[in-house]
Order: sequence, then structure tokens, then C-alpha cells
Amino acid sequence: MTVPVLLVHGVRTSRTMWRAQVEALTRAGHPVLAVDLPGHGRRTAERFTLEGAARTVVDGVRTLAEASQHDVVVAGLSLGAYVSLHAVARHPDRVGALVAAGCCTPPTSAVLHGWALLARGIVALPDGGAGLNRRLAEAALPREAVEDLAAGGFALDVMDDVLREMAAARPLADLASIEVPVWLVNGRFDHFRTRERAFVRAGRDTRLRVVPRAKHLVSLEQPVAFTRILLEAASQVA
Repeated sequence: MTVPVLLVHGVRTSRTMWRAQVEALTRAGHPVLAVDLPGHGRRTAERFTLEGAARTVVDGVRTLAEASQHDVVVAGLSLGAYVSLHAVARHPDRVGALVAAGCCTPPTSAVLHGWALLARGIVALPDGGAGLNRRLAEAALPREAVEDLAAGGFALDVMDDVLREMAAARPLADLASIEVPVWLVNGRFDHFRTRERAFVRAGRDTRLRVVPRAKHLVSLEQPVAFTRILLEAASQVA
């Protein structure tokens, strides 16, 4: 059995955003598990906490490692990347590599405050922002990617919890303590690349991959290119 891969989604989305990667990795023989974080997907009734989200990653790693007898590639996008950095820095057991996409901006108080104001304005819309969320996705993504996002539902009420909890995240410090190889992946036009070089320098064994013609949702915009990076990381673990 080949190296397993754990996939951790972004904010307000769910495990279904990884359909293209799950199908491609499964065809290549890799066991794959895409999880829902607290407050998302099948777990919308739960409150999001950073530690609860990290526990989801740790439990997913353990499940895959025990089933396959291989160390695991952990891959996260945006919120999922920050959570994965937090989890792997504190619980490195059975993790062979980390792919962290769309997370090269530290969640400072100014950044979080700006996102909080925007999120509250969206949630205040009559439909809670559902229509706007869908229209933005349709404007930015291929049709199949939009359907993948929508399949698990959008977590419209989770942002306050996420932004409050992310104030405790320290991704640069996490990178400095992680000993396994880390792939930092960004879309060429991702607005979360503001401290990219600092993130590369912070890690002990860090590789940067910038995907052309992609923005923040790089795994959805360029699924083949992103899957190739996952396969590269899995090959390194093997």
C-alpha cells in the first residue's frame, strides 16, 4: 500500500472541495482521507476551535497511518493549512510531509480585524451571504469546482469563531519547529503571499511551489498541478 494523504479544507467549505484530488490520488493507489473541520460540512453543529480542528488532523493522521503502516502526507488549504501547521508542530507522530497552501500571511490582529468586518457584513445579508458566496465562486472557479464546493454546503456562520481562534495561531513559529519536509504552495495571484519569503526561511526543510494562473483556491483552480505536488510529497515520504 502506498503513502496515504490527509486533506484539510479551507474556511466555510468542507471535505467535498477535494473531489479532484481524492479521485486522482485514489487512482494512483494512495489511501486518502478528506476531513471536515469543526463548524463545517457534516460538523456544522459544532463550534470551531483551533485545538478541536488540530485534533481532527491528528485523528486523521492516526487513522491513515494505522490502516496503511506508512507515514502520512498532510495537505491543507488556507484555514486547513494554518490548522495543519499548528497540529503537526505539536503532534508530529506519523507525519511524513506537509503541504501547506495559501497560508503565507500571518494572521495578525489587523488582518483578522479586516476579515471580521467583511465577514459580518456578508452574514448580515438577508440570506446570510449564501447567494454572494455562490456568485463569487462561480466568477472565480470552473463549474465542476463550484459544484465540489457546494456539495458539502457552505458554513455561513463560522467566521466569528474562526477569526477569534486564529488569533492564537503562530504559523512562522510552527514552521520553525516542524522537522519533516514542508511544501508551501501558492497561486501566482494569491493575496495570501504577503510574507512568502519569510515563511520559506522559517522552515527547516521548506520548498516553495508557485502555481501559474491560480489565485487563493489553488487546488480548485489548478487541480492537476496541485495533485502533482501532492504526489511529489508522497514520493518523498516513500
